[in-house]
Amino acid sequence: MIDLRSDTVTQPSEQMRHAMANAAVGDDVFKEDPTVLALEAYGAQLFGKEAALFCSSGTQTNQIAINVHVQPGGEVICHEESHIYKYEGGGIAKNSGASVRLLPGDRGRLTADDIAKWINPSHDVHFPLTQLVSLEDTANRGGGAVYDTTELAKISALCKELNLPLHLDGARVFNALAVNQMEAAAYGAFYDSISVCLSKGLGAPIGSLLLGSAAFIEKARRVRKVFGGGMRQAGIIAAGGLYALKNNVERLKEDHMHALLLGEALQNCTLIESVLPVQTNIVVATLKDPAQRDPMIETLKNKGILCMAFGPGMIRMVTHLNFSELDCSFCLETLQKM
Repeated sequence: MIDLRSDTVTQPSEQMRHAMANAAVGDDVFKEDPTVLALEAYGAQLFGKEAALFCSSGTQTNQIAINVHVQPGGEVICHEESHIYKYEGGGIAKNSGASVRLLPGDRGRLTADDIAKWINPSHDVHFPLTQLVSLEDTANRGGGAVYDTTELAKISALCKELNLPLHLDGARVFNALAVNQMEAAAYGAFYDSISVCLSKGLGAPIGSLLLGSAAFIEKARRVRKVFGGGMRQAGIIAAGGLYALKNNVERLKEDHMHALLLGEALQNCTLIESVLPVQTNIVVATLKDPAQRDPMIETLKNKGILCMAFGPGMIRMVTHLNFSELDCSFCLETLQKM
């Protein structure tokens, strides 16, 4: 099977497995796992942050960040299609007792003007206090859309002016960096906290990093423990993440190239009405007849290609490091015949 349901389906390479099998380990709750410490230091330095915290998932890093930034009864501003709201099990309400201000935007992206008009007046007791702005780059529901860095600078400046923390759900942040060509440290300066997923396009089997100031990460470490996220000899999995950061970033451009070809093939398929502009490794297509979504998914499955439903009449394909040129050629040929 050629699996294009998500870039979370990647398998660790032999080199990554070797690094994991031979990782030096210790008790991470005691801050004694040398591989975890090396991963955290490398990730923090990469994005120009003081410290980092290794966690089991991007949902965990996002939810920890929200819990540190926001007090119960506060409000989080985010896009209406953002992962922290739609796909994290109601965690903002359950974990942090916070409300959300959901904003529309262009393919999952907000502007400084969008945000400014919805910051609640602190003197009016009728409104919850606006306590956090969260962005997602790339935007999953927007088909892997990438923020314009000029707009990010405006959003960051607005948040700094209002002393409002800015968080990044950077599940696919390296895909964004491959497009905007910013240095990670310069990009990281926009944000107060950053979640970086290691198990998507980078190909590690598990794990995410939460980045921020030393004081922020110390608070985050306590929240991770409360959430049941304290890990012991975690160096075995941290080694996969460290290998991914050092070896699998540059090759993301190959995934983008494959996604662009798939997008073109889908656009030429008679079943498809439209395809969202392809910027990174996510391809989202809308069918002319929504009722044909599931039959199309099943037809592709029978031909050896897995993709997923992504809303009414919509399908998604995501390219990744286990999707080869040969796989891409087969998919293109298959779509051309449909």
